[in-house]
Amino acid sequence: MDIRGFIPTSLVDWDGKVISTVFTPKCNLECAFCHNHELVNSPEKFPAIPEGRIMEHLKNNADFLDGVCITGGEPTLQKDIFEFCEKVKSLGLAVKLDTNGTNPVVLKKLIQKKLVDFVAMDIKAPLSAKKYGDICGAKGGYLMDNVKDSVQTLLKSGIDYEFRTTVVPGIQSDEDIKEIARSINGCKRYVVQKFQPENAYDERLRGLRSQTDEEMERLVKIIKKYVPNSKWRGK
Repeated sequence: MDIRGFIPTSLVDWDGKVISTVFTPKCNLECAFCHNHELVNSPEKFPAIPEGRIMEHLKNNADFLDGVCITGGEPTLQKDIFEFCEKVKSLGLAVKLDTNGTNPVVLKKLIQKKLVDFVAMDIKAPLSAKKYGDICGAKGGYLMDNVKDSVQTLLKSGIDYEFRTTVVPGIQSDEDIKEIARSINGCKRYVVQKFQPENAYDERLRGLRSQTDEEMERLVKIIKKYVPNSKWRGK
């Protein structure tokens, strides 16, 4: 698998677990607020990390680690993701997948083969082609049916998962967040995340401020009406 970033030990990428995190390049969306845009648009800037080196670390630390988070970019674009997950699982480690939900066929196959234990799926905006197109570029609207398919897949999957939305001031309104929460009513968990402006893909967003804790608490109160197990995350 094409891996361009590696955190040997992370305490923040999977709540309550000690894991390693791998970063894959490339994405099929162009979100204005993406903070990993260099990994997406200029992966050649980041040296490829041999998979064998990562597997050696995982094997040597399998007693200490709980699992591995595969993030990106968009990991489901990686043709070798199934083989990579199989290797991780063979070490007795759990797998968390971060995804934008645009590849439901891959997501379903990973779940069916029991190659993922937890899925964190980003929902960028209310589930409409126009909203997704505005926030994620033209491809976002085009892939809207795929995103909806992935939402339904997770709702029916039986595995552990969370939906999450990075809330950007001036881009998603309170009503947008409420609409997202309504569309996933009854899901296991919904997390709203603070926007981090420093390295946003759209330079115009870099001058925005991040939300206060109080603002995030207010949002959580709104969405708890639809998804009781909701919280906010961020610095």
